[in-house]
Amino acid sequence: MPWIVLLISAVFESVWATALGESAGLTHLTPTIIFFVALTISMAGLGWSAKHIPIGTAYAIWVGVGAALTVLYATIANHEPISALKVLFLTGIIAAVIGLKLAPGKPKEERSSS
Repeated sequence: MPWIVLLISAVFESVWATALGESAGLTHLTPTIIFFVALTISMAGLGWSAKHIPIGTAYAIWVGVGAALTVLYATIANHEPISALKVLFLTGIIAAVIGLKLAPGKPKEERSSS
């Protein structure tokens, strides 16, 4: 469950980052409201997940997935151009996120009792 919450909070990170860009410095009401709501949900999810996943791993995954989704949305919405290098590096971010999930390590509960 912590991994699912972490991924959902990463999606909300992408939402708040996009809304922040659309808010014109927090001067447009609707994107500003979306920014603050998504920010709250995103941070709450990251905070809860970090109780179960090491913070370094949780934060790296949260940022990586959120950044990749933000770039993907901006590209699809024609706010950013796409290039072969951009695709390569976004693929690298996703590969690194998958690698962090698959990397061996003791769960937090086991580490704290040793």
